Amino acid sequence: MVSLAKLKQLRLIHLCIALTFFTSGVCINLIQLLMHIFIKPIDKRLFRKLMYYACYSLYSQIVFVADWYAGSKMSVYMDEDDYKKYAGKEHVLLIMNHKYEIDWLNGWMICDKVNVLGNCKAYAKKAIRYVPIIGWGWWLAEFVFLNRNFDQDKTIITEQLKVVFSYPDPTWLLLNAEGTRFTPAKHEASVKFAQERGMPVLKHHLIPRTKGFTASLAPIRGLCPVIYDINLAYRPDDPTPATMLSLLNGKGVQPHMLMRRIPLEQVPEDEKEAAKWLQDLFVEKDRIIDSFLETGSFFKTSGVKEVPMYVRKPRLSSLLNFCAWAIFSMSLIFSYLINSLVAANWTAFITSLSILALFYFMMGQAIKSTQISKASNYGSAATEKTSTK
Repeated sequence: MVSLAKLKQLRLIHLCIALTFFTSGVCINLIQLLMHIFIKPIDKRLFRKLMYYACYSLYSQIVFVADWYAGSKMSVYMDEDDYKKYAGKEHVLLIMNHKYEIDWLNGWMICDKVNVLGNCKAYAKKAIRYVPIIGWGWWLAEFVFLNRNFDQDKTIITEQLKVVFSYPDPTWLLLNAEGTRFTPAKHEASVKFAQERGMPVLKHHLIPRTKGFTASLAPIRGLCPVIYDINLAYRPDDPTPATMLSLLNGKGVQPHMLMRRIPLEQVPEDEKEAAKWLQDLFVEKDRIIDSFLETGSFFKTSGVKEVPMYVRKPRLSSLLNFCAWAIFSMSLIFSYLINSLVAANWTAFITSLSILALFYFMMGQAIKSTQISKASNYGSAATEKTSTK
């Protein structure tokens, strides 16, 4: 008899998960589009209230894979008063390190646990908006899409942040200040960049690109009260790699996340001083990550005040949401295949199998897109010369 662990490693199971996500994604994108056309022009507040549930229904399926299917365990460290009084109850600008293949999913996991998953947003490359399901969903949910041309992006940031933080419910906006995911090649270029300019060399981060950060401050003052500094790390001796493939194979990961709440008034209003503030923050972030990797604690050698650890159970809503979409999607697909077979409609049957093969291919591509080896070369030696100072 095949064990549950072995069953989770079957590509057929992975395909069922992918089919559920892509089928539901098309339905959710259609719902988002209809809301965009018929509700947004009449009542933006209602539109944004409803958009929360559409986005949650899509994102929580991936959270289900991490939390319920793979059994991941996230440890969150945060000041007790901040965690109980503020987490999930206010607009937030997030600054998070960008090193792991599934750090974006770890972000979704904490968003789900504090009930803001449907309103989590991010700065993203403009090209992503054309990607079916996720890209379309983000575009319809009013994400901040950038061209990576600061002259153009400054206007986009100013206008779009006012939209993002006009949402009636708490919204978390992620800014990856490093500009791209950490890789050895990009880190080497970042070290060279820092040394040439007399800047502190970072061991576990890339030099932050400050222009996007400083351009974001003026539009959000008075709208977003705080910045959350997110420090994400995995223990070096963890037996399970922090990858999407590990999760699909039913192998849970154990991320550790230190969250620090920083009132926005602590950030200088002057552009140069704000840029220096961000650079100093990343020096401190580097000490925090180094402490964790060397000692297993964010606090032992970093000089940062120790705070309590929280481990929250997965939310039942992500499980129920996935099960509902899985039943709908699988019933739709199998009933069509059976009806085509019974009616001897071979054209429809073969077309359906071809579509399933396409979904299988798309699943593979989606997994590959999260891999560090597939990251963009933005921030590498070839592009570092144009780095935002």
